[in-house]
Amino acid sequence: MALLHVQLPNCTFNSSPKVPTLSKGWASLRGKAKVPGNTRRRVLPVVRSANGNVAVVEAPEEVPAQVTLGRSSFPPGFAFGVASSAYQVEGAWNEGGREPSIWDTFTHNQPDKITDHSTGDIATDSYHRYKEDVKIMKDMGVDSYRFSISWSRILRNGTLEGGINPEGIKYYNDLINELIDNGIEPFVTLFHWDVPQALEDAYGGFLCRNIVHDFKDFANICFEEFGDRVKHWITLNEPWSFSSMGYSLGSHAPGRCSEFLGCPVGDSMTEPYIVAHNLLLAHAAAARLYKEKFQATQKGEIGISLVSMWYKPYSNFYQDREAANRSIEFMLGWFMDPLVFGDYPFNMRALVQERLPYFTAEESEMIKGSYDFIGINYYTSRYAQGVPISQESSPSLSIQDSYANQLDEKDGVPIGQLDGTWVYVYPYGVKDLLLYTKNRYNNPTIYITENGTCELNDPEKTWKQASYDPWRINYLSLHLAQVREAIQEGVDVKGYFAWALTDNFEWNEGYTQRFGLVYIDYAHHLKRHPKISSKWFARFLES
Repeated sequence: MALLHVQLPNCTFNSSPKVPTLSKGWASLRGKAKVPGNTRRRVLPVVRSANGNVAVVEAPEEVPAQVTLGRSSFPPGFAFGVASSAYQVEGAWNEGGREPSIWDTFTHNQPDKITDHSTGDIATDSYHRYKEDVKIMKDMGVDSYRFSISWSRILRNGTLEGGINPEGIKYYNDLINELIDNGIEPFVTLFHWDVPQALEDAYGGFLCRNIVHDFKDFANICFEEFGDRVKHWITLNEPWSFSSMGYSLGSHAPGRCSEFLGCPVGDSMTEPYIVAHNLLLAHAAAARLYKEKFQATQKGEIGISLVSMWYKPYSNFYQDREAANRSIEFMLGWFMDPLVFGDYPFNMRALVQERLPYFTAEESEMIKGSYDFIGINYYTSRYAQGVPISQESSPSLSIQDSYANQLDEKDGVPIGQLDGTWVYVYPYGVKDLLLYTKNRYNNPTIYITENGTCELNDPEKTWKQASYDPWRINYLSLHLAQVREAIQEGVDVKGYFAWALTDNFEWNEGYTQRFGLVYIDYAHHLKRHPKISSKWFARFLES
């Protein structure tokens, strides 16, 4: 392939032509880490809190045992919280000096990309009702809350030159102070997918390295304004999702993909890698800034949140074990390998070739070790089945570059119970993912920054009916049990955040999916109703 050359307004990006040769055969595709090929039967616990049993849905292969779980089952100081993000809950899209983000533009201009043609213009109106939400958290007994700051609410035009928006600063100061006054520790994400539209218009957003400078300026303002009280910073949320969904599939903002997928602009084979590269550089620049300028006096920590499924080999055949290995590398390793080793995984270099950008020696050193902790977002798992590497099976979009079919069932049996949407309940996956991260990446400090399940919104249900969610209790309790087992096996997990505090705007699915521990009655003034899962979580935290 020719040297990659992408031209955008005020921005030219070139990747290095020095690419390792793709050798023949499977043996040359082995990475440094291996996914175990065993398919042993495992025991799924029936989890009890100190205040009552939790029903467990059994998968066909599983034999129940019993354990007792509560806050005291975890190490002292272990953080328990709930999570949200700005665009999904704040609303007030054009209030308080906030300017449009790419999600405002995407939902307003391409409503057909959203399942119910909705927007986040109002969302759950947390901008006006944050005190109510904080009270719900206090009543639930959580000690931490993970939320994100809207870049376009802080900086006009997304840049320092455009000026700081004092109303945005005041809103987040008020939220942070309200949390602290109620004994809740803020965990703050700087970027949860809402690029200021002004930067998208100016130079293509994360397709251009110019954004690294502007993101660093944004981070600097946040550290200066909020860092005296915020001691846990997350630079980016799920760079895999932002890159792949927004630039390979085009189903998320900014809605770029190849023409055959129906997007007016984009390249599903190249742009996701450029965007991910610039995300890593932006993360590293912000992390270095914090460590060099703020950490000594503010005494906080900074990390990044990554999403990954766990991949089980479809069979014990070598091709399927390698497919599982590559699937993990293309999802988790895409970001963890640069963060730990300074470069992308070997399998990515071999398969993506000249489409995968290179770091300079200086950039590699800046990225390597640029975290105090890693956030892991885990929801579900899949089987991985090998695809022959040949011209005939050549990928047409980046998410196919791992040459692995990702399957949700084997011999007609799902990998776990389906929650009605896309989440197959496979709690073992979180433990396997944590152990993999420990063994491959030198046992970093980890927070589970998202873990949860959802149901489809049913407009026929009353709020009382919709608030009865024992299956969510089942999901959370089983995953907490697996997290505890991982800790007992030496993984340095420091906290767990359930996704999400409330039902909210679920990106391209709009309001058709409900992830919250608290029900939002969209038809009746966004009234909040704690579900039985939130009451179970409160009892769990009392135990």
